[in-house]
Amino acid sequence: MNFLKPYQPVVASILNQSRPATILDAPSGSGWLKGLLGFDAQIDGLDLFAPPPDAYRTFRSIDLDLGLPDDLGLYEAIVCCEGIEHFGNPDLFFRTARRHLVHGGRLIVTTPNVWFPEARLQFFLRGFFPSFPCLVGRIERGTHMHIMPWSFPQLFLFLRLNGFEDITLHDTEEKKPKRVYERLLGIPQALYCRHKRNKSITEEERAFWSFAGSEQSIYGRRLVVSAVTPNPAGDTGVVR
Repeated sequence: MNFLKPYQPVVASILNQSRPATILDAPSGSGWLKGLLGFDAQIDGLDLFAPPPDAYRTFRSIDLDLGLPDDLGLYEAIVCCEGIEHFGNPDLFFRTARRHLVHGGRLIVTTPNVWFPEARLQFFLRGFFPSFPCLVGRIERGTHMHIMPWSFPQLFLFLRLNGFEDITLHDTEEKKPKRVYERLLGIPQALYCRHKRNKSITEEERAFWSFAGSEQSIYGRRLVVSAVTPNPAGDTGVVR
């Protein structure tokens, strides 16, 4: 691939470390994921807009706003790149994703980040985040609209509500901050997160505030977040 998007090598790196045997790619887009993996895996794809990717085991045209289909099997990993910003009911997607992951299975999500200073400044001035314009006159269910803006805390909330653990924000290779004035605008937020981290009582709180106060969360244009399902003691949960 000649023109990788910043989140793509990060997603591939996470998978290349864990090496899941079965992967669900939803939405699968162009099927770029297969070409970045350094191991053999069975990959199934779901997408409403893209054609069937080459070298995927199966593909179905599905509206992911309705959640993952009940008749899917279990997977060791589910990848959702640039999808959740299009979902009107993301809680349903996360709930059904957990249902189709084995114990200890991993969910990887990427989405635009609206926490960086320029995004918050634009929202203050216009009432709309970058990449999330007013859609009046173009509102139609099933179209490729950006309708749900995300920050790391919001994504953490949805993942925890659906029982995911070990929620991790991964760094992407991008200039952070992108503009000089953003560094100054982000300082109060960084200091606030640092204060909350220092006052944290549990390890989960400390990890949350560390990720929330990171440069990726405050200044990055993209979120790459992974989380795992609980793994009962003595149960590998691996189904292939």
